[in-house]
Amino acid sequence: MTAGIRPRRSVLYMPGINQRAMEKAKQLTADAVIFDLEDAVSPGAKTEARQLVCTQVSQGGYGRREVLIRINGAGTDWGEDDLVAAVHAQPHAILVPKVESAEMAEYFVQRIRELGGGPALWVMIETARGVSNVEDIAAVAGVTVLVMGTSDLAKELRAVSTPDRQALLYSLSRTVLAARRHGLDVLDGVSQVLDDEVAFSAVCQQGRELGFDGKTLIHPAQIEPANRIFGPTAQEVDYAERVIQAWRQAEAEGRGIAVLDGKMIENLHAEEARRIVAFEHALRQQDQ
Repeated sequence: MTAGIRPRRSVLYMPGINQRAMEKAKQLTADAVIFDLEDAVSPGAKTEARQLVCTQVSQGGYGRREVLIRINGAGTDWGEDDLVAAVHAQPHAILVPKVESAEMAEYFVQRIRELGGGPALWVMIETARGVSNVEDIAAVAGVTVLVMGTSDLAKELRAVSTPDRQALLYSLSRTVLAARRHGLDVLDGVSQVLDDEVAFSAVCQQGRELGFDGKTLIHPAQIEPANRIFGPTAQEVDYAERVIQAWRQAEAEGRGIAVLDGKMIENLHAEEARRIVAFEHALRQQDQ
């Protein structure tokens, strides 16, 4: 895998109580899978699900996919037991719901360290307070990925659901901005659209245009559109390679700008081109 680049175009939630679904994830083309102990599990099944998920993660077999456990949140009856068991199971990362402050993020970073470390920390931004404090949350050392929880956020905002997600655009952009300032990946929230690929693809396209690195998903049918839209196209890779070549030539000649296809190329364009090429290289390595 290319240093510093890990594809996270498609990140699929799997119910932590459904062992068959968790096994199926080994064959799916998602970049990452999240075994969910929170929303997807009823209160009476929390303990059973925790045992199933941690056993599943400990046994491995997921190849190049990132494997995560979403635990129940701070202050719930299951959160601490989930965290202890999850750290012991050693997924790539632990996803914490409803993170609302830097102090909450710091607590989980410290607890993971106290329990022996290993998993990275991903945090969900899905409340009004979380969005308001997202800059401080993103600044916490040890937080690696921000994940939008758009369903819970829309509910808390009393927002009307529309295809263009107009009511959420401020929150989405604010979270992307915080992620970019602190060098984190940021993932768009789930879509409930399961039977209309055109509509789902439009939501993915919007997310990419807003700056998200990938999308969280709730059904395997959503993986292919997410991978396609959040991955670079052949045309984008070709253009990026030509930008890099033009910039190298300009540098060799002592010039601070280059011209490609009638457009001015500066260092910032070369940096973005290098990111696209590195991402495409990481995808090819991942598929080998």
